[in-house]
Amino acid sequence: MKFFKRFHIKFVALSYLVALGTSSASIHFVNSVMAKTLLLFWVFLLASNPVKSQLDELFFHGFAGAGTNMSLNGGAEIEHNGILRLTNDTLRVIGHAFYSPPVQFKNSTDGKVSSFSTAFAFAIIPEYPKLGGHGFAFTISRSKELPGALPSQYLGLLNASDVGNFSNHLFAVEFDTVQDFEFGDINDNHVGVNLNNLGSNKSVPAAYFTDGSTKQELNLKSGKVIQAWIDYDSNKNELNIRLSPDSAKPTLPILSFQVDLSPILKESMYVGFSSSTGLLASRHYLLGWSFKINGEAKSLYLETLPSLPGPKKSKTPLILGFTVGVVFLVILAIGLAFYVIRQIKNGDLVEAWELEVRPHRFSYHELKQATKGFKDKQLLGFGGFGRVYKGVLPNSITQVAVKRISHGSKQGLREFVSEIATIGRLRHRNLVQLLGWCRRLGDLLLVYDFMPNGSLDKYLFDKPREILSWEQRFKIIKGVASGLVYLHEEWEQSVLHRDIKAGNVLLDSEMNGRLGDFGLAKLYEHGTNPSTTRVVGTLGYLAPELTRTGKPTTSSDVFAFGALLLEVVCGRRPIEPKALPEELILVDWVWDLWRVGAILNAVDPKLGHQFDELQALLVLKLGLMCSNNAPEARPSMRQVVSYLKGEQPVPEVVPAPDEFDGKKGGGAGGSGGEFVDFVHSYPRSSYFDKASTCSSAGDEREADVEAGSATLLSSSSRPEEGR
Repeated sequence: MKFFKRFHIKFVALSYLVALGTSSASIHFVNSVMAKTLLLFWVFLLASNPVKSQLDELFFHGFAGAGTNMSLNGGAEIEHNGILRLTNDTLRVIGHAFYSPPVQFKNSTDGKVSSFSTAFAFAIIPEYPKLGGHGFAFTISRSKELPGALPSQYLGLLNASDVGNFSNHLFAVEFDTVQDFEFGDINDNHVGVNLNNLGSNKSVPAAYFTDGSTKQELNLKSGKVIQAWIDYDSNKNELNIRLSPDSAKPTLPILSFQVDLSPILKESMYVGFSSSTGLLASRHYLLGWSFKINGEAKSLYLETLPSLPGPKKSKTPLILGFTVGVVFLVILAIGLAFYVIRQIKNGDLVEAWELEVRPHRFSYHELKQATKGFKDKQLLGFGGFGRVYKGVLPNSITQVAVKRISHGSKQGLREFVSEIATIGRLRHRNLVQLLGWCRRLGDLLLVYDFMPNGSLDKYLFDKPREILSWEQRFKIIKGVASGLVYLHEEWEQSVLHRDIKAGNVLLDSEMNGRLGDFGLAKLYEHGTNPSTTRVVGTLGYLAPELTRTGKPTTSSDVFAFGALLLEVVCGRRPIEPKALPEELILVDWVWDLWRVGAILNAVDPKLGHQFDELQALLVLKLGLMCSNNAPEARPSMRQVVSYLKGEQPVPEVVPAPDEFDGKKGGGAGGSGGEFVDFVHSYPRSSYFDKASTCSSAGDEREADVEAGSATLLSSSSRPEEGR
């Protein structure tokens, strides 16, 4: 204001001198002074305006009143206290917040990216403690809408079809709270640099340095405010990232990355943040933000930023009911009694053990609405473990398969909890994804991804709906093998599936094989042995040692996978009761053909000659190796995957299935008399039928073995999905 007053006085005085008619020299002097004064006036106006014509610095101390300068979409919203919320507790939602005008990143003369620096304060509050969902990223993009981007592991940045494309022109620093194996995440609490991709070019666990060199762990989803600094030096082509729970900027970065961003960033780009939730949700908040081109961004003083919202208050209808006056006490008591009875009868039960089961819990009403009241018209199939219905989740177009476990099912509450606790935490592209669950009185319900092409057995046996090409079969085999490596070795615990078969391999819309039905799965720590001695599984897939010890191992899963390999190549079940005696046991028949040098005669005749002979020979050899009676003679699943990928050659000599159990190999009874006797100890009329899959099933009939006895489940048919 003082400047304006001084300018006004000078301007009036000079104008007065001109008006008095002074000499031309004096007038020239006065005009010169006035011109300089006007120039200073406009320079002051530009310097005092926070939004420059060519932006080189931003500073938001809270976001109150920033609505015109910020472009928000999806779940992003500025709350009344000035805090910017990117996502709320809604599942599978995206939130974007970008500075509205584009920022100039390149000098038009040399095309080199300018240096830049940013600092921002954030907080992540998960719906469930210690379970994030999913994270957010500081983003420099050519678009502030990011059209086509997906939630969950894609963080609202890209989708499955454009991941890794150079044309994305996307730079992001992710703050990720979910470990996703698809993109090679190092853990569920990390910071990573992403260039046109969601697989980080470099990532580190979240941490910060104190006292110059002491490194401290930092929990991104702690619900506390954290400040981040991202600095890019264009001259050194160096990116540095720092974190701290305090206002002071640490001396040392937690991540330093040598990179030239000139090919990534265009001349003008949009700067902001992207976030998403998945099957679990977190609230992602920004409390303040500064950004500067060719300079160091100002740090934020955390104590003066807007406060985070407090915890949500729980409200119960019963509390409101008891606030009614004494006059209506009797009426209230009667109404309350009817209300409680109705809730007990129709409501969802929540017991103590259910609080530890973390996948999303659907309400019974949601699933009833999704399946149109569990009508027979929505029925995909049914089997020993219950019925499977097709549904569409309310307020979305997501197709799901709802597995409703019947009251008299052999899969009781313990197996139900096991399936939730197991598959609910597994994440792999070749495993069927569990989306959530529900329990209402005696009804147990699991919600899975819908597999439109049904189960693999529908394409192999009897009269298949269509003939799978060899390329499709080989892709399915490799996919299931990859999923088993993840179960056996790559997850935090070792998972034994114990029911691997064609009926439990489901096919998605792209005919990728996904292993499903974890109702018999068993978990144990790596390096230990499972304690169970209960024999479960399906005849034809049970390893011989299970009949003696009853203890499953990863090797017994490999045996079942060997039977699956032979099924896929030969188009036949492991046990064919109507076949000739020499063809009754599939592995014996294949071994006989191998022994006489006619192994390719085992290939499914429905393929004709349209198959890769080397690949077929490879799979048949692996099927025989995995089907060996001796557990120590079978390869591990990691070795199987290595053979399938051609990373190492398959041994030339394939031992007979019974070579290591003290019997002569090479005969027609190559699978071992003990196992044949075991198989023939079961009824032969309707053994081979059990509907199994969660999101689809087939017509195949198989006998399920439990507790070492031949207990046959009721005959049933699997669904005709995807029609």
